[in-house]
Amino acid sequence: MSGELFPTAAGTGLHPQTPRLSDRFGRSIDYLRVSVTDRCDLRCTYCMPSGFKGYEDPPDWLSFDEIERVVAAFARLGTSRVRLTGGEPLTRRGLPQLAQRLAVLPGLRDLSLSTNGTRLARYADELYAAGVSRVNVSLDTLDRDCMKGITGRDCLPSVLAGLQAAKAAGLAPIKINMVAMLGVNDAEIDAVAAFCIEQHFVLRLIEVMPMGETGRNTAYLNLGPVQERLARRFDLRPQALEIGGGPARYWSTADGSAAIGYITPMSQHFCATCNRVRLSVDGTLYLCLGQEQQYPLRPLLRGGASDAELEAAIRAAIELKPEQHDFGRQPEKIIRFMSQTGG
Repeated sequence: MSGELFPTAAGTGLHPQTPRLSDRFGRSIDYLRVSVTDRCDLRCTYCMPSGFKGYEDPPDWLSFDEIERVVAAFARLGTSRVRLTGGEPLTRRGLPQLAQRLAVLPGLRDLSLSTNGTRLARYADELYAAGVSRVNVSLDTLDRDCMKGITGRDCLPSVLAGLQAAKAAGLAPIKINMVAMLGVNDAEIDAVAAFCIEQHFVLRLIEVMPMGETGRNTAYLNLGPVQERLARRFDLRPQALEIGGGPARYWSTADGSAAIGYITPMSQHFCATCNRVRLSVDGTLYLCLGQEQQYPLRPLLRGGASDAELEAAIRAAIELKPEQHDFGRQPEKIIRFMSQTGG
């Protein structure tokens, strides 16, 4: 299992002359997160407020053709990792067909999916066949009542069934995203860690970010002491290699068969190594979760722009990427919810 969780660095599969997409701080942007919908079948308390109605109108969603065109442009510029997100991406009709189209684009070497898991049992085989290699699944607790309180639905059984279907389909590694919330699910962290180690899943513990009113109303938990406690309990050791290009800092079991990662935007931010941007469902590029810089691509896509013009716009957008977020100094700055930006 250690070879699967911590593979040696592989080539990108790009021609040596492929221009690299870098921002003005020298960071290589090789990771694009694509939101295919802002809808979700859950209402997680830290993500989307109850009764929220401010969705994008479907005519304003990027079509699959438009998404494919944007991803292809990023790939030509050296971006090799793409993650499909939402909202809940599996609520978008025909998503496996989109995945199949993206998976074969030249230069793309890693296509993954973030999901809440409620529909994963239905789609796992189809996603794997389409070219999705791995999934991240939200699982904030193993307590059924706690899960219902966080998500607004009694959905734990369907999420667990989705995880087993993903494993059976061959999706790997399977990452579990757990947002750690003081007084909500912090008592569940050890149980979720034990479950993930037993199942050979990669657990990623995530600090709450003050995005929108929902994020600011969620009690923050510093993951530093949690990391120390879990390292002692499960005999974990730090890993230098990353899994999948994300921001987590990983610790693995002695045999390398399981790992726990920590995403700490508040207590120990990772802005200096940020390698990603987000494309929202309406075609807006968001350059940082904790800043307002954005660049609309939909007008270009629907206005007859050439591929060269689209690539130039992407380069111009990347120049807007800020050096770091302002969550610590101005936690009230971002009013949009996570579901509006893309996971």
